[in-house]
Amino acid sequence: MNALESTSTRPYLIRALYEWCTDNGFTPYVAVLVDESVQVPREYVKNGEIVLNISYDATSSLKLGNDFIEFKARFAGSAREIMVPVNRVIAIYARENGQGMAFPVPVPSTGEPESRPSPLSSVPAAPAESPENRVVQLVTPEAGTPPDSEPPKPPSGPRPALKRVK
Repeated sequence: MNALESTSTRPYLIRALYEWCTDNGFTPYVAVLVDESVQVPREYVKNGEIVLNISYDATSSLKLGNDFIEFKARFAGSAREIMVPVNRVIAIYARENGQGMAFPVPVPSTGEPESRPSPLSSVPAAPAESPENRVVQLVTPEAGTPPDSEPPKPPSGPRPALKRVK
């Protein structure tokens, strides 16, 4: 088996960065390019993308598989089943410091409309034909420079309280 026939490194890198985030007390977020194969609440999709908190506290039954990321999460108090094909993940990073990894944006399949530029399109994409160019780039914020986009804003209103029942 040569490098072109091997499995994708993307699911392994996602799992490794998820573990790094959790080991260091960071909140792992994934940015997903949404299409018909992605099962997420559509009302939270902006510009064809959604950012999901995949931390232990925010999810239930999280499975970081080779083909899909699957979990249950609450959106506006309602439990939802989330299923994201791994090839639609365009980045995984720590919310607290922005450190993580961006992946090449998936190429649209035939019949799928041409996608608009991604906010991560500033990350240079390498041509996919040679195996050494299939490496992804680490995304780190530079000190003193504001991020290109604002982090997701928390919902307005009072913070929900957790009530323990014994």
